[in-house]
Amino acid sequence: MPKRIAPAAIVALKEALTNIYWYKADLRSFLTTTLGNPAILTRLNWNDYKRNIVTTVVDTLATHQDEYLTDLLRLMSEVALIDDFSHLVRLEDGQEKARQAKASVEALRKLVAIHEELHTEQKKIEERRRATYEALLRTTAVKEKLERLTQEYYLLLSSEDPQGRGYKLERIINELFSLFDLDPKASFKIVGEQIDGAFTFDSTDYLFEAKWQQQPVGADELDHFAGKLSRKLDNTLGLFLSINSFSEDAVKTHSSGRRLMILMDGSDLMAVLEGRIDLIQLLLRKRRHAAQTGNIYLRIHEILL
Repeated sequence: MPKRIAPAAIVALKEALTNIYWYKADLRSFLTTTLGNPAILTRLNWNDYKRNIVTTVVDTLATHQDEYLTDLLRLMSEVALIDDFSHLVRLEDGQEKARQAKASVEALRKLVAIHEELHTEQKKIEERRRATYEALLRTTAVKEKLERLTQEYYLLLSSEDPQGRGYKLERIINELFSLFDLDPKASFKIVGEQIDGAFTFDSTDYLFEAKWQQQPVGADELDHFAGKLSRKLDNTLGLFLSINSFSEDAVKTHSSGRRLMILMDGSDLMAVLEGRIDLIQLLLRKRRHAAQTGNIYLRIHEILL
């Protein structure tokens, strides 16, 4: 099995990544959601030219493959999977920009295939993690805890006490995050029906916010959350849980530009509690989808096809 990525693939990755994103904000969102190691992003100067930023990222990964091979493979794979260039078509001379991006991605895709054994090994790692999770679910203690949390959540669905419901939901989420080793911070707080907290996932810090209100969460509420995220370190992302979904305008507004968050609703939470999907896999799929398509709200029925 090859130990390192071929130089030609490194060059192709730089070209594709430079061509795919015209605006640095979009490039920044893609890198933040794709790369698991936050130390890589701290070296970037976002006032520099886009091509220089891309070169810094890829050269860092390529020079230190012993440390960053997983991140490099992930970045190559995610770029090679991109097949929607409509965001470029809307720009001046957009057809030509889209053509160049498509051609550079196709060139990378051919070189990615050469490293199929490395990708296969990464897939095996994910499969082992999934098998570990399934084995975990079969253990009595974990299964019983999930069942207990599920029953508690069912009871909340008929609760007419918003304040009490909020406190109980806070505890359920905290225990769920702990069960999946997401290191929920002790600073989880609740104001009314809103929960604020933080956790760590895949070496990235996340701020967490949850709302349980009758109407879907709107753009103003996501704006407020985005404001909190923008005041944190560059590699900080957000997870917003709205039990009763999000408005279409809210999702559309925050799926453009620099994407700082991913969205989760009550159906997602129910699927995790019922053991239909592992919370880690849910977050990975949502983050990957946001990186590839720009859409920060991948619904559970689209995952569990």
